[in-house]
Amino acid sequence: MSELKLAFAGTPEFAACALRAILDAGFRVALVLTQPDRPAGRGMKLTPSPVKQVALEHGIPVDQPERLRTPEQRAALAAAAPDVLVVAAYGLLLPPEVLALPRLGCINIHASLLPRWRGAAPIHRAIEAGDAETGITIMQMDEGLDTGPMLLAKRIPILPGDTTGSLHDRLAVLGAGLGVEALRRLPDGLPATPQPAEGVTYAAKIAKAEAALDWRRPAVELARAVRAFDPFPGAHGTLRDTGVKVWRAEVVDGPGLPGEVLAAGADGIVVACGADALRLAELQRAGSKRMAAREFLAGFPVSVGDRFALAAD
Repeated sequence: MSELKLAFAGTPEFAACALRAILDAGFRVALVLTQPDRPAGRGMKLTPSPVKQVALEHGIPVDQPERLRTPEQRAALAAAAPDVLVVAAYGLLLPPEVLALPRLGCINIHASLLPRWRGAAPIHRAIEAGDAETGITIMQMDEGLDTGPMLLAKRIPILPGDTTGSLHDRLAVLGAGLGVEALRRLPDGLPATPQPAEGVTYAAKIAKAEAALDWRRPAVELARAVRAFDPFPGAHGTLRDTGVKVWRAEVVDGPGLPGEVLAAGADGIVVACGADALRLAELQRAGSKRMAAREFLAGFPVSVGDRFALAAD
């Protein structure tokens, strides 16, 4: 294991989980690539990515190029001369020159069952679409967007109460373990299976604007959106010119005009939708914290007949 020299490219906690597992398994990581430090927090202080923090804790050299297009931007990776580059939620496309650099190629830890949900936000999109299951695919990278042949895959169910946050955490652990298994088997030759042409879907990057709840849609779709956009960017609506984020909701019976409040009590605020209704059980106003409906109503009374603004209002 220790004879295989790796480089690792990743940025968020999903990738940091994989890097920790690789290091714990005894692999030698010669270089870590991660996105440049970004402003974060109330003070907008430049903050290292979770992957960079893991690398620094283990004394691993870190390179943070904005792109990998030029020889200068690729110089650190070329000098490291890895046998394989492991990629997990890096955030940059790898040009052909990078893909050709490691002798065993580049492998990607992707949080979906390819070819479903290629792209940037596979966890969000799987929940939003109402998928019953998802998983991890270890893929040999090529020049396309998550189009390379598959080396390993493992599936897990999407639980009824799963949010993007909870599903992310389970997939991060699954991906870390499957990535280590792939690395252990790679030197002996790991069979690669081309992705099927059928069933291809794309997981577009999440835009904040799409988290606005359109009450004309069926309640079942909005309930999935609430879970898909937790923790980011947070599904939200507007009531009496006040922005309200919705963190937990369930489908209930209830006819009414879309956006109309049908009931408001300790167990939630019931809002009519295009089909059925949604009981909002956990909410948040700007500048406040998440709170159960009972607490929310104590500080922001809501009456039957009030109406949330429609998306186009």
